[in-house]
Amino acid sequence: MACVVIMAGGRGERFWPRSRMAMPKQFLNLIGSKTMLQLTVERVQGLVDIEDIYVVAGAAFKDIILKQIPHLPDSNIIIEPFGRDTAAAIGLATVVVRQKHPFDVMVVLPADHYINDVPRFRDIIRGALAAASRGEEIVTLGITPHRPETGYGYIRQGDEFEVFAGVNTYQVERFLEKPDYEQALEFLSHGDYLWNSGMFIWRVDLISRLIEIHTPKLAEGLRMIEETLGTEHYQNTLREVYTDLPRISVDYGILERADNVLVIRGDFGWDDLGSWTALDRYADKDENGNVLEGKGIFLDTNDTYVYSPNNTVATIGVEDLIIVCDNDCLLVCHKDKAQEIKKAVQALKDKGFDDVL
Repeated sequence: MACVVIMAGGRGERFWPRSRMAMPKQFLNLIGSKTMLQLTVERVQGLVDIEDIYVVAGAAFKDIILKQIPHLPDSNIIIEPFGRDTAAAIGLATVVVRQKHPFDVMVVLPADHYINDVPRFRDIIRGALAAASRGEEIVTLGITPHRPETGYGYIRQGDEFEVFAGVNTYQVERFLEKPDYEQALEFLSHGDYLWNSGMFIWRVDLISRLIEIHTPKLAEGLRMIEETLGTEHYQNTLREVYTDLPRISVDYGILERADNVLVIRGDFGWDDLGSWTALDRYADKDENGNVLEGKGIFLDTNDTYVYSPNNTVATIGVEDLIIVCDNDCLLVCHKDKAQEIKKAVQALKDKGFDDVL
């Protein structure tokens, strides 16, 4: 048996001003008519029933989730009182899920990924489920890089392990942090370095045991939370304990310390859609490489992305820009600085512009 945990707690700051605190990117229809969360749920429904899908998010998003995924059981929305990075979020999900699925295989997926080839994705997950069902290995999905990307962590692929349900698995030699450009070029040319997609497959009892071994402070807090599950004390205990949980990623806290990690090459057309430039890669362009999502004109303009559904935009003599006009906010950014939009969001917060965040 299997279940799916979807991580939907991100803030999507690099998609400001379209992504806001009240409606971050995972709840937006960035590509097509369906939201990123809806697409994530849709692509796993051929693998598990809706009753076996869980969503981890903040309390402010519960109504949005229920509106977008109306058949999802209310009890399958796992509420974090506030974010403490992925190890805590996955740990909390594990505590909740193992009440019903103590020995099932858990598939952990971010809510904001783009997958082009869904049938191939499902085939890969079936292979990962078969590999993880033994309860001995963690399985992660790596993506073959096709550009020198400095915004992702990397996985060094090791020796071939076994074939499960027609899918090859490989031992993980090591995990690597986000590289600089020269390192990224080296990784790209080597062939054995993969992007770390942040998608994980493991048996519930295995990840529970690894949390105990590698992050004992997190395990202690989770035990306190689990003791109050289903009681009137749960919410207060959850908030009190969560405050002191270590802020650590599951990659650093668990995967980099474990010696039983496998990787599968995810050749299904993946992107994490982390910024406006990522979205630009999938948009229809004119003969000068421009994208217009909304109303406007381009004059003497090249390789510029405009999102402006409600206001008319005219550009003259510019290139390599991102221009986003969303209701009460305007963003103008060079494409080379797209990863720094978070800095603009922080600067606006520092200046007291919370109403536009």
